[in-house]
Amino acid sequence: MLKGFKDFILRGNVIELSIAVVVGTAFTALVTAFTTNIVNPIIAAAGGVQTEGLGFHIWPGNDKTFVNIGGVITAFVTFLITAAVVYFIFVAPMNKINSLVKSRLATAEPEEEPIPADTALLAEIRDLLTQLAGNGRELTGAATSSKEPENSR
Repeated sequence: MLKGFKDFILRGNVIELSIAVVVGTAFTALVTAFTTNIVNPIIAAAGGVQTEGLGFHIWPGNDKTFVNIGGVITAFVTFLITAAVVYFIFVAPMNKINSLVKSRLATAEPEEEPIPADTALLAEIRDLLTQLAGNGRELTGAATSSKEPENSR
């Protein structure tokens, strides 16, 4: 049971996922600061001078009904930056290392020698006899069933 758990944990996808979660969590603070302090002001400037950013009020005068399109764009930019960093710094190099290790560990299997014709024929006869015996027929009964009955001579 522990061997199966060990195989599961050491599987490449689980390791990549755990790296992505840890690094993504740690990197989120940096990306959030970047998008909040740099991207948000740029998006808000696109909304105009007198607005709260790129978005609109469903009910004018009610701040709780503000649909913040800039916030959605910021979240998307945050996701793209985080995913790119995790992929290019951790996942891609790990995949390259795994492929190099697998290619070094792979051994060339020896080619199988061709089976001589008489051995192949004997193996086929053996398989047919096994099949006949498996169907409940006796070998002697199967052999005499193809002959004419002795009374008809």
